[in-house]
Amino acid sequence: MDALIAVRSRGITKAFGEVVALDGIDLDVAQGQIHGLVGPNGAGKTTLLGLLLGLAVADSGSLEILGTPVGRALAAPEGVAGFVDGPGLYPSLTARQNLAALADLRGGTETAGIDAVLAEVGLTDVADDRTRGFSLGMRQRLGLAAALLTKPRLIVLDEPSNGLDPAGKRHVHGVLNRLAAEGTTVVLSSHRMDDVEALCSEVTILNTGRIVFTGPLSKLAAENGELDYRLVTSDAEAARKVAADTAGITVDQAVSPNDDLFVVRGLVPALDDLVVRLVQAGIAVREFAPVVSPLEAAFLALTEQQEVGQ
Repeated sequence: MDALIAVRSRGITKAFGEVVALDGIDLDVAQGQIHGLVGPNGAGKTTLLGLLLGLAVADSGSLEILGTPVGRALAAPEGVAGFVDGPGLYPSLTARQNLAALADLRGGTETAGIDAVLAEVGLTDVADDRTRGFSLGMRQRLGLAAALLTKPRLIVLDEPSNGLDPAGKRHVHGVLNRLAAEGTTVVLSSHRMDDVEALCSEVTILNTGRIVFTGPLSKLAAENGELDYRLVTSDAEAARKVAADTAGITVDQAVSPNDDLFVVRGLVPALDDLVVRLVQAGIAVREFAPVVSPLEAAFLALTEQQEVGQ
C-alpha cells in the first residue's frame, strides 16, 4: 500500500438485512488530508465511518487503514480514534473524569495528557463540571478531546460541528487544521456544506450507498455546470454592460438596474473571464460569491440525478 494513503477501500459492501448501506465503495484518502463525507440521510455515511472505527465489518471487499488490512473481527484499528452518532459520555462524571475513565480502558494516560487535550479543545474552564449539563457543542468538543488522547494518525468524526457556536466552530476547525498540517488524517461527515468547504481539501458524495463523486473541491466546482453568482461592484450599470458582453455569461434580468447587486450565471471559465474584464474596465469588485455554493449545487444535482436514474 502507498505509504501516503491513510484509507483505501475497494468494492466495499455492507447490508443490514435487505437494506444495502454500502454498495461497491472504492475510496482513497491521503495522509494528512481532511476528507469530507456528505450525502442525504440514509446515504451510507455513518456505516462507512463505523467501518473505519472498527464498529462494523464489511460483507465483502477490502479495506486498508494506515497500511494494515482490516480483518473480519470487530476491533478498532490501531492508530484510529473518533466517534459516530455523538461521543459516548458518562453524564454523572466530569469532563476530566470521563477522559480519565477512557484513558484507563486504553491502558492509562498521564493527568498532564488529559489536561492538554482539554485545553486543546477549549474545555479547561469546565473540566471539573459534570457532563450532564454540557451543551451539544461542548459534548462534541469533549468527544474530540477523547479522540486526541491516543495521538491517533486517523481521526473519524461524525458531525463534529453539531451544536457549536461560531467561536467554538472556529476553535475546532483550528484544531483539525493543525492536526492535518502535522500529518494526521481526518475523515468527517457533515450536513453543513459551509463547514466541509472551509475544512476539506477533498470530498466524497454518497447517495443510496454509492459514491456519486469523490475528489478535490476544485474539480467539483469545475464539473458543476453553470453557477449563479452574486455580483456587487463600484458601478453596477457599467458592470452589467461588461457582463452582458462577456461570452458565456447571462445576466439575471429580474433584478432592477438600479440595484447595486445583481446575479450572473455561467460556467467557471466564463465567470473567471468576467472578473478579469471588470478589473480591466476599472470596476471594483466588492462581492462575487455563489448564490448556492458549488458543493451544495453539486450535491443536489448529483443526488437528484441518481434518484431519477433509479
